[in-house]
Amino acid sequence: MLEKGIIKNLKYDAPASLVVFLVAVPLCLGIALASGAPLFSGIIAGIIGGIVVGALSGSELGVSGPAAGLAVIVLTAINDLGAFDIFLLAVVLGGLFQLILGFARAGIIGYYFPSSVIKGMLSGIGVIIILKQIPHAFGYDKDYEGSLAFNSPDGHNTISQLYYMLEAVSPGAIVITLVSMAVLILWERPFMKKIRVFQIVQGPLVVVAAGILMNLLFQSMPGLALKADQTVSIPVPETIGGFFAQFTFPDFSQITNSAVWITGITIAVVASLETLLCLEATDKLDPFKRVSPANRELKAQGVGNLISGLIGGLPITQVIVRSSTNIQSGGRTKMSAIMHGMILLGCAMAIPAVLNLIPLASLAAILFLVGYKLAKPALFKQMYGLGQRHFVPFMVTILGIVFTDLLMGIGIGLVVAIFYILYNNYKKPFFFESDKHIMDGTIRLELAEDVTFINKASIQRTLSQIPDGAKVIIDASKSINIDQDVVEIIEEFRTNAQFRNIDLELIEFKSVDIGNQMKEVENALANNLIFANGKTHVNAN
Repeated sequence: MLEKGIIKNLKYDAPASLVVFLVAVPLCLGIALASGAPLFSGIIAGIIGGIVVGALSGSELGVSGPAAGLAVIVLTAINDLGAFDIFLLAVVLGGLFQLILGFARAGIIGYYFPSSVIKGMLSGIGVIIILKQIPHAFGYDKDYEGSLAFNSPDGHNTISQLYYMLEAVSPGAIVITLVSMAVLILWERPFMKKIRVFQIVQGPLVVVAAGILMNLLFQSMPGLALKADQTVSIPVPETIGGFFAQFTFPDFSQITNSAVWITGITIAVVASLETLLCLEATDKLDPFKRVSPANRELKAQGVGNLISGLIGGLPITQVIVRSSTNIQSGGRTKMSAIMHGMILLGCAMAIPAVLNLIPLASLAAILFLVGYKLAKPALFKQMYGLGQRHFVPFMVTILGIVFTDLLMGIGIGLVVAIFYILYNNYKKPFFFESDKHIMDGTIRLELAEDVTFINKASIQRTLSQIPDGAKVIIDASKSINIDQDVVEIIEEFRTNAQFRNIDLELIEFKSVDIGNQMKEVENALANNLIFANGKTHVNAN
């Protein structure tokens, strides 16, 4: 049961924030590396995404930070603009555009993605996480942490890397992975969850601590020692002043550069779309089924990107890997996201050298568990049971994400889902009860609530097959909207029926002027209308 109040939920949020922090560190660094940006820019984005966006967002469980989906855009933009500080100006402008989108209520876009596509997105990310972490578990670390794209920077791809990693197997990494997996599986056992101390101490924390100890132990064993690229690699400043020297400021002299504005708009659009998709997915994973305000999320992301760009950070979005890790680790309120940002800030300032002892193999084990929980076999079985029109878009989305990238995969899944929606709409323009037709020979066609041009072909085909001398009733009493294309077809049939001796009856065949019902409800609530006993009363208070 969800408890009210930040303090009461800290016992859940604090451990979750530590796990999210451990996952976030290599992802922030990996995405910065793939973006061709300074490594510390990824850390800045993670800090701002946690503290600033976390505080302003209406999402209780969403975690924001640098996103792999923007890495290619960032890399291209930095090269095209010629300097990182010029690119930072584009990030600032992107944040301003996101604020505008939030105030323009563009957040509604996220609600137009079918559930089958959203669930496919979650499972697809789960599958790609597992596939991407297998090389890290074996000590092959050519692809950056956080990568979701099929093609890798080393010229290979997600599938081919599973073969090439066998040429660079690291015994030390494998041992760490196996021990880490054993700990995580043990922590998932029901009897462990009943012991109070293990409810507080999360399995991933034990995995990371054990990974650091094994890394230190293996340093004196040549056959097991880890290489520098097999651990976290956060920049280590020699002094506190050196820490602040890593911040970079945008070049405002380029404000008239049209390329900067185009880049800013691109960042705003792509980051907003990815955020809205992740927001919808996070709400579906939320065990308490809370609904996050999408427009407020866009505003929070806008402020986050504005600040991140001003101090040298990468663009920010809500990210599903960290959000799902937060949920699976028991996070309950936005404090887990905020605290993970604070821990990231504190550790980056105080103990970066300690963070650099964390093996990537330990984090791979943690992400294996995250991926498995996102792509559980039970979900595939459930979606298959819902029928073809749900299962096919679900599977297409998964395959699209695995073999292209996140946004492309979702786009492909959405196209397939829309096809099924249109095809289903095409097949059901009216309701026909064959039993009643057999009883009296009357053909009754009860039009659907919404009859559009998509139904034009099927209605025309049905009417053309009606035999001469038949009795036909076309009932539009339950229709709210009938497209003019359909109206013309029925009017033409009525004229033609006179020459074919067809007895035609039209019931309430007229246009109904229905306004925006969503607005009607919003206005009613805004005006304090109270509905009771079938009557409308205005609240005088």
